[in-house]
Amino acid sequence: MSKTHAVGDVHGCLDQLERLVELCERDAGEGRSKLIFLGDYIDRGPDSRGVIEFLMDLQKWSPDEIICLRGNHEDLLLAALEGEDAELNWRQNGAQSTLESYKAKTPRYVPLKHIDWIRSLPLYHDDGMRFFVHAGVHPDKPLDLQRRRDLLWIREPFLSSDKDFGRLIVHGHTPIPSGNPDQRINRLNIDTGAVYGRDLTAAAFDAHVAAPLRFFSTSPIRN
Repeated sequence: MSKTHAVGDVHGCLDQLERLVELCERDAGEGRSKLIFLGDYIDRGPDSRGVIEFLMDLQKWSPDEIICLRGNHEDLLLAALEGEDAELNWRQNGAQSTLESYKAKTPRYVPLKHIDWIRSLPLYHDDGMRFFVHAGVHPDKPLDLQRRRDLLWIREPFLSSDKDFGRLIVHGHTPIPSGNPDQRINRLNIDTGAVYGRDLTAAAFDAHVAAPLRFFSTSPIRN
């Protein structure tokens, strides 16, 4: 049976990511499976560089089955390469930990192969039952006419909407204070705030129903 696992915002939490991917792979077993990462791999957490390298390596082995979406923090980094104001904006949003993980003073010292990989990341993945995206969608626009900014940044009016989007919207971006996935009739938020000391979460799906079958999570390792 074909399975899909979606992973919420990582933000440099490499240890949790490695353990969570292992749980997802174990759950998938020998059958075909897809891993979808919802963006925000960098900033705020301890090992942004390690997360990017881990995901790039994972994709190398099965590019069709490992889908990494772009988050607003990847977008902030790309913008920071274009000008000082954008770089300042990135620095105000958790860039320092990313720069430290690269031993870089400015974004221009982030390796080009990592920048190229980030540039290549798609904004969404639609499997016919679910629409995977970093932040969400605007309720007033059809899925095929969404604005880039909304896909990466939206909170309201999306979070309050009870509209049927024709797909279950699977997203992150807005950390859930309870640390538990927020499952609604039209959307599922799996950003459980790993970088704030809570769990990193994945949702498991199959090809029969849009809703998640179960959740997996990994807690931070306490020293």
